[in-house]
Amino acid sequence: MEGAYLILGVFTLLITLFVTTRPFMSKGAVKKGLFWVSLVIAVMVGAHYTITVNRIAKVKSAFDDNKVIICESRATRKVAQTVLIQKSNEWTLQDNNFISPNFGRPFFIARCIVK
Repeated sequence: MEGAYLILGVFTLLITLFVTTRPFMSKGAVKKGLFWVSLVIAVMVGAHYTITVNRIAKVKSAFDDNKVIICESRATRKVAQTVLIQKSNEWTLQDNNFISPNFGRPFFIARCIVK
């Protein structure tokens, strides 16, 4: 899931490299700029990864306890944007996807929260 953030980070680093190599910048600007921007990107991507992994663990635990899970439905944007998932309602968890014989598509667990 962090692939898009890594691509944005590389793009940001390229912009930083371009700006810090301009004649009006000081001599150490390239090293300082790339270091600090890389550090900020690494912290942000790492934080996103950690938060996502923790949320997945909470959702798995809540699903095992038969609690209600809310997942976003990207199939319809106007009505029923969320789907309520519960183990007792014929939902199963397979390879980090919630699957039901009554529903046409699976839901990736990282896009779900505990109600």
